[in-house]
Amino acid sequence: MDLLSALRRLGRDSLDVLSVFGRASVIWWEAIWRRPHFANLPLVIKQIYQLGVLSVVIVVLSGFSIGAVLALQGYNQLVKYGSESALGLGVALVLVMEIGPVVSALLFAGRAGSAVTAEIGLMKATEQLSSMEMIGVDPLQRIVAPRLWAGFISMPILAMMFSVVGIWGASLVGVDWLGVYEGAFWATMQDGVDFKSHVLKGIIKSVVFGLVVTWIAVFQGYDTQPTSEGIAASTTRTVVYSSVAVLVLDFFLTLVMFNF
Repeated sequence: MDLLSALRRLGRDSLDVLSVFGRASVIWWEAIWRRPHFANLPLVIKQIYQLGVLSVVIVVLSGFSIGAVLALQGYNQLVKYGSESALGLGVALVLVMEIGPVVSALLFAGRAGSAVTAEIGLMKATEQLSSMEMIGVDPLQRIVAPRLWAGFISMPILAMMFSVVGIWGASLVGVDWLGVYEGAFWATMQDGVDFKSHVLKGIIKSVVFGLVVTWIAVFQGYDTQPTSEGIAASTTRTVVYSSVAVLVLDFFLTLVMFNF
């Protein structure tokens, strides 16, 4: 009986997971691909401001801090072997390919993703989504689609800003403070960082992360229980699920990219 009960629970849990993925896929398909409304472009621009522009401060500050720390730690290790001239190359590769996309996505999930979930969840709790349906307005096109497109567009830009500011912070610490020769710092970076082999892979990661994080955020808001407790739980799930998804996807994307 215990074995049968465990199998039943496993079956129910598996069906629940498949049901969630099915509902999320339907929402994504209905919002993005089935009936695209170009008249919603002003809404997309507004959401780019809400999700992207308002996240610039935290992304820039984090990028500068992490770039400065990478330069400090990297210099302390490289100087032991007389290779401090490679500091710029090392920092640039780490930021562009790995830390820039991943940390930007985590910050984006915590700042913008949670806000999207809470906003859509509040609309559902106050029956604004139902009211839209009653007057013939599709909430998937009016509410969900602009936020999906805004996250898809904003995330790569934020990741690039993070990497650029991080490299600048590394140059201030490495060149202006620690005394690394400026010509060597930038020359090794220019010679070693290739757009196709390094920068493009970081951009692909940030595009995937932006799509997944925004998808999770809008689905959790749209599928939430219309209560204060339900909205709070959905907001928490958005941050947790998005963070886990980013880290897991980063591993598999890196694994695939290193083989090509």
